[in-house]
Amino acid sequence: MSILQKIQDIENEMARTQRNKATASHLGLLKARLAKLRRELITPKGGGGGGTGEGFDVAKTGDARIGFVGFPSVGKSTLLSNLAGVYSEVASYEFTTLTTVPGVIKYKGAKIQLLDLPGIIEGAKDGKGRGKQVIAVARTCSLIFIVLDVLKPLGDKRLIEKELEGFGIRLNKQPPNIHYKMKEKGGINFQAMVAQSELDAELTKKILAEYRIHNADVILKEDCSSDDLIDVIEGNRVYVPCIYILNKIDQISIEELDIIYKVPHCVPISAHHKWNFDDLLEMMWEYLKLIRIYTKPKGQLPDYEAPVVLSSVNCKVEDFCNKLHRTLLKEFKHALVWGSSVKYNPQSVGKDHVLNDEDVVQIVKRV
Repeated sequence: MSILQKIQDIENEMARTQRNKATASHLGLLKARLAKLRRELITPKGGGGGGTGEGFDVAKTGDARIGFVGFPSVGKSTLLSNLAGVYSEVASYEFTTLTTVPGVIKYKGAKIQLLDLPGIIEGAKDGKGRGKQVIAVARTCSLIFIVLDVLKPLGDKRLIEKELEGFGIRLNKQPPNIHYKMKEKGGINFQAMVAQSELDAELTKKILAEYRIHNADVILKEDCSSDDLIDVIEGNRVYVPCIYILNKIDQISIEELDIIYKVPHCVPISAHHKWNFDDLLEMMWEYLKLIRIYTKPKGQLPDYEAPVVLSSVNCKVEDFCNKLHRTLLKEFKHALVWGSSVKYNPQSVGKDHVLNDEDVVQIVKRV
């Protein structure tokens, strides 16, 4: 029996099974088996193999990377053309984009790479079409734009989410707060620090046994589902922010537009007429969580034209130095900082000081 057939059988059984406390353990086991089969499908045994597919491997440039994902002919190419001025083949029939088309935009001093990925078809996670390569590129992105046709958004949205979830991409989620560590002996040590609605010691042991893990520490620090535990055991999940772009709003009424604006993580636009691009770019900046740091050479004015762009997760003075040049830390004495991250302007700080957006930094080297 092929892997696809096994996946289909498990999905059918899950659909037939009623969800209640009595079946929670059985469903948890089925989910673990499904996750293992999906991993085999993504990374077949035997290694080596056929590479990424011509035209899909695009070198990462700039400060962030955004992937445009969607079904064929929802306006991804038109949107990229109007945002970045890159000509990706545009036509009103399906499947005009067959390889990844990269473009770059400059926004608030940051260079952001845009990737127009070929249209996803249903069953991409199972290897249909070129979906496998498309989703593999999507895993490397800092942000995903899911482009939907405003006239049929919900059905397409669910299908694309299902395809991406099947490939280990978690949209607009945080990694589960589970401490998991394998050990050589001592059995399964299970601890729940908060009340659990689904997971208990017995179900946790069953899921771990499915992975042939019989010695491990599992500490649940929040209310977790069996899916969360499986994600932590698999260890290959990617947590990516996502914006749903509802295109072709020129075809709907104002009342419908008001309803769409209330949907979380959504931006309604018209790629053809270039409507509402300001909102889209502002939301993109917010979801990328980037900060700009301005450099100030000694005795000169700060350079506000070319900021150093850092992730707000890694924004210490040390990260700033590494971004400028990796040998800079060896000569580092202290830094002078002007801005909202310090009490006094300027203030002398060490390499562990956390910087805020639009701070000005001057590096003082050892003599």
